Amino acid sequence: MSPTDATGDRTAGANPDAPAREPREPSSGREPRRARLSGDPRPGLSGLGDGELEKWLAAAGQPAYRARQIRDAVWRQNASTAAECLTLPAPLRSLIDESFRVDTIAENEIKVADGGLTEKTLHLLSDGALIESVLMHYPARGYAGPGKPLHRERHTLCISSQSGCAVGCPFCATGELGFGRDLETAEIVDQVRHASRRVAATGTHVTNVVFMGMGEPLLNLDRVLESVAILADPRMFGLGARHVVVSTSGVVPGIKRLTALGPQFTLAVSLHAARDPLRDVLVPLNRRWPVAEVVAAAREHARVTGRRVSYEYVMISGVNDTEIDADALARLLRGDLAHVNLIPMNPVAHTPWQASSPERVAEFAARVRRGGVGVTIRANRGQDAGAACGQLAADRAGEPEPSVVAHRRELIVRESETALRGSRSAEELPADLEAAVGTGRVR
Repeated sequence: MSPTDATGDRTAGANPDAPAREPREPSSGREPRRARLSGDPRPGLSGLGDGELEKWLAAAGQPAYRARQIRDAVWRQNASTAAECLTLPAPLRSLIDESFRVDTIAENEIKVADGGLTEKTLHLLSDGALIESVLMHYPARGYAGPGKPLHRERHTLCISSQSGCAVGCPFCATGELGFGRDLETAEIVDQVRHASRRVAATGTHVTNVVFMGMGEPLLNLDRVLESVAILADPRMFGLGARHVVVSTSGVVPGIKRLTALGPQFTLAVSLHAARDPLRDVLVPLNRRWPVAEVVAAAREHARVTGRRVSYEYVMISGVNDTEIDADALARLLRGDLAHVNLIPMNPVAHTPWQASSPERVAEFAARVRRGGVGVTIRANRGQDAGAACGQLAADRAGEPEPSVVAHRRELIVRESETALRGSRSAEELPADLEAAVGTGRVR
């Protein structure tokens, strides 16, 4: 979740204000259009919500039962083109190809790590924008009786909600890209469909989806909510809402909106610091919504929904891993329906920081637990595949000028030193982050 900084916005096809695309009225006698890297005007078929497909079919003079056949082709057979929807008559296949993209992802580049347990994918969209997803496999383990593992096999997919990100966390590789645009609903769920094809080849299925890839989900909240509804719909992907995690770096109006809706998916807050001066630097959104306000909104969300909030905390050596920070974290969350995940920082180019040592992470965790807050230490996955969020896309974009890298590192060091002395940041929000939070999309 990162912004345009000194590296500039290098994401192709940036258009954050583009309106949602509506399916075109069906017509006949035209050649099917193909996806183009300049951008394809056809909406994604998988992003059609409840009733939209039926409305389009009615306008096309097609019987209502075709909706079930189309959904089965998209979600059961996982078709990538209209030609693969073999249960449909040829004229309808041609009409679908003319009106929709059956797959919104133009190209994939997959890197495998951890002996096959982690698969990181760089997705190229039809307008040239780049996004990433990570598929993590967790084999069954433990013993609860004959043929009963204590922990079931899981296949967790981390997906993106935006191309690039405006938030600006300096330890996140997405920050090297800047903000590109919001993803369409189909572009979000098609990441799940692509992973499902790979997992299905092994006779299993995606069991969990987490919105922790590129972008700030609550700054594209309408599309994220549409995506969750599609993924949970038994006629489509059929994943229970409790197997979905939606993260935020602290968009308080978005958290409040979620609370009013009362969803059953898990809310995760990317916290990374419990003290405002430090969080101003690590999560620049804190300059708009300070940490106490973020946690108060999350606390109310847990109270209303009855769902425990997960707090993500990236461990950075000498920056946020001190005893003072552990005590501040425990005080902040003590008594809440909350759990902390400690994550050693993944190596990211162009930052001066390193991950906390395993010993330091263990000591930090023990101190927070003694303060009355549950903690889990999460192992890093896929470092040899560029595991840091946005790293593959940043690598594809190319190296910035050395002077730009040096300036960025100098700025990060200066701000973090000021924060460690207890002073709040005097920096304003990055321009694209200010624009994003000021659009009203999160209200």
